Amino acid sequence: METPADPAVAGWFTGGPTPGALGPAVIAGHVTWNGAREVFYRLGSLRPGDEVTVTRKDGKTAIFTVSRVARFSKERFPSRAVYGRIDHAGLRLITCGGTYDGHKYADNVIVFARLEAVR
Repeated sequence: METPADPAVAGWFTGGPTPGALGPAVIAGHVTWNGAREVFYRLGSLRPGDEVTVTRKDGKTAIFTVSRVARFSKERFPSRAVYGRIDHAGLRLITCGGTYDGHKYADNVIVFARLEAVR
């Protein structure tokens, strides 16, 4: 999965479900870019119970509730937990986190959420 070229927007992983459909929809975005705060800068501050909304291309809004926020080393990225099958409509939001060495971040911050409604 690649991060979006435009650091001001988040990108949906088109190899997975649409947000609100059965399975884990995955959206990634930059935390910073050239020292500036970007689209997912505050992603790591989300907590279980927080609401996340995704405006879909069809004009509907999928509303999710955060169940977990975790940080993983890039070397131990939890592919199965992010992309694996689930029995509900879920959402995975991914950005970088942890130590920044001047070129890259050591970790990924991942928000896990569950669909509440589509309006």
